[in-house]
Amino acid sequence: MTLIAVVSDYLLHPFYPQFFEARFGVTNPEYVGYYFAAICFMVMIAFPFWAYISKKVAELNILSYTQCIAGILALYCYWTTSYFNFWIVSLSMVLFKGSYLLVYPYILKIITKEEHVNTIGVLSVVVHLGGILGAVIGGLTVDLIDASYIFLIMAIGDFVQMGMSIFLLQSKKYNTDKSITKKITPEIKDRIIPKSFILKIGLVTMVLYFSDFLIRPFFSLYWESISLYSSKIISGFVYAIPGFIALFALWYQKTRSPKEKHSGIISALFLGIIGALLQGFPVDVIVIAGRIIYGWAIFQAVVRFDVLLFEFSSPDSYAIDYSKVHFFQNLGVLLASFSVGILVEFQGLQIPFVITSIGFVIALGVYYFIFHRVFRQKQVKQLAKT
Repeated sequence: MTLIAVVSDYLLHPFYPQFFEARFGVTNPEYVGYYFAAICFMVMIAFPFWAYISKKVAELNILSYTQCIAGILALYCYWTTSYFNFWIVSLSMVLFKGSYLLVYPYILKIITKEEHVNTIGVLSVVVHLGGILGAVIGGLTVDLIDASYIFLIMAIGDFVQMGMSIFLLQSKKYNTDKSITKKITPEIKDRIIPKSFILKIGLVTMVLYFSDFLIRPFFSLYWESISLYSSKIISGFVYAIPGFIALFALWYQKTRSPKEKHSGIISALFLGIIGALLQGFPVDVIVIAGRIIYGWAIFQAVVRFDVLLFEFSSPDSYAIDYSKVHFFQNLGVLLASFSVGILVEFQGLQIPFVITSIGFVIALGVYYFIFHRVFRQKQVKQLAKT
């Protein structure tokens, strides 16, 4: 279900500038940025709302209805030729589609915390695979058919999710009421991260997501401007390189299980700086190398921060806590959306990579002073006791 949802989300991600120009004659990059910002704002509103609803209504019951409505709205987006109506209906569609994010905390709620690292890694790879398939399918559709047909594919995905939710609810094979809950032990009070850990993780990941998103909306245009290969299919593949790297990273993670679940964040953020800078060099091979390094870095960073979040949360609060952190992350994406169009218009297609590298430097500094130093102090105390 997550794979299908992510594929639907990513179908147009690399090609929004081309879609708006072909469908509505809109060529101003600022308008593309504003649309991305509007999408992020809707997700910021949607996920906390559905997380609150999930406290009273089972997640799969919610998905049965919301994905049906999202599919119907996607069909309207395919038919409409009005730019104004497209904005209203597509954003309403995002509001209902956003409920699929409940699947993430729901999966982590029905497993033990010992399984979280591997499960979060698998889910992250699923998201990356969805990005790959979405970018490739979107490129094929834009190149060979017409961009508007993407919304037909989106509608099919929504209806499939609806059907799967209904099947799981009605099937006797699966216990959809199952959840693993544990009482909060006194030692939770002695954990490194105080009650404000959600705010702290939210702030760090807000900077991280802001930096990451800056290079997404116009990457395909940037690639086509520096490469001899202007095919949308090739652009989609290059855009999706981080997804391929995530597969290798997941395998590597399974062969090496670190004692400290937060280890690797410092090196991941540092590699992210290098990867972002390399992508800014207008040479095909260097850009691809930068995508590879960057893909490794962003996978490791996102997984480790999610592990930190769920490590210090409780199963009953997973959806709410994740929605709060997700709010900060989408705030970062929202700020990037407002900025990227203006940056590209006045500074060119390379400037997002420079700002992204600066953002990773800031995220690295904030993480070091908020978390890393405290972790090191704990390790020193534990060694002293032994």
